[in-house]
Amino acid sequence: MPKHGDLNAVPAFLLDWFDRHGRDLPWRLGKGRRRDPYRVWLAEIMLQQTTIPHGTPYFLKFTERWPTVDALAAAPDEEVMAAWAGLGYYARARNLLKCAREIASHGSWPETAADLRKLPGIGPYTAGAIAAIAFDQREAAVDGNVDRVFARLLALKEDWASAKKRIHAEVSALVPAKRPGDFAEALMDLGATVCTPTRPNCLICPLSKLCMARAEKSPEAYPLKPAKAPKPLRTGTAWVIVHKGHVLLVRRPHKGLLGGMLALPSSEWREGSPDHADEPAGLDWMECGEVRHVFTHFTLHLAVRRADVSRRPAGPDGQWVPLEEVDGLPSVFAKAFRLGTGRSKG
Repeated sequence: MPKHGDLNAVPAFLLDWFDRHGRDLPWRLGKGRRRDPYRVWLAEIMLQQTTIPHGTPYFLKFTERWPTVDALAAAPDEEVMAAWAGLGYYARARNLLKCAREIASHGSWPETAADLRKLPGIGPYTAGAIAAIAFDQREAAVDGNVDRVFARLLALKEDWASAKKRIHAEVSALVPAKRPGDFAEALMDLGATVCTPTRPNCLICPLSKLCMARAEKSPEAYPLKPAKAPKPLRTGTAWVIVHKGHVLLVRRPHKGLLGGMLALPSSEWREGSPDHADEPAGLDWMECGEVRHVFTHFTLHLAVRRADVSRRPAGPDGQWVPLEEVDGLPSVFAKAFRLGTGRSKG
């Protein structure tokens, strides 16, 4: 009988559970069928910073509009960036296009994790996941879900950097030669649906008999991560300038945050009080309120001001878009647009 901390039984227990309880997701083609690397890659990139319920509609729209990596590679940058709006972390969308174009120019996908890591936007986890799931390579795919599962299985108490290295080594050693992709997906599913960050459901966990954290009666105490530093607060102003049913949008610089995206004109985002020094002059502004948005490294409070004009002002340069046709704005600017125009989210 396996005992607590004995990991040798993990693959058999986990795969048996996965065969019965694995999630039915649109990028999975069913047991025994070779996965499409394009769909695996696209799903992994989209889900890096969002949930499956939020990301799935984007995946379905992308694969309907661009069903192959070659089709995506040929798409105009602006169309892809607009389709990505709402998923955030727009550097991923830029790398998505770069990666698709490299693969299309090469004519085929690299199949090893080492070669996949050479592509734009593909790090160690994504490379391992694609290699295992799409190409049956014996590679580990260790994300936050897997870190949590193994931190609990082993009740790891060392500093988090050391714990993560040990987890990667343990998972790498356990990946079975047969069904490495199913093993990777099973670990993801277990962490997402059973061994959750709070209130893990140990009663239905296939690995509960092996889990040292459960033996301690404290699974939620793990992983032992250092406390996160608070994010700095930045402020700014977004300007909603309306003329005869059209709103002014500008293209943000291609380098930097939200690079290349259509957006409302706005001030710089800086720590401290909002600065109106670069506000378009000579307009009658109405205060609409404030939107708040959390980025990776800071929190933003964005004041929203609206001006209705009888003629188009000389600056800033941009394009006038009918209010009812505004779509594909980054989330923070979509919030500001809705606040400034009184339009519902739908």
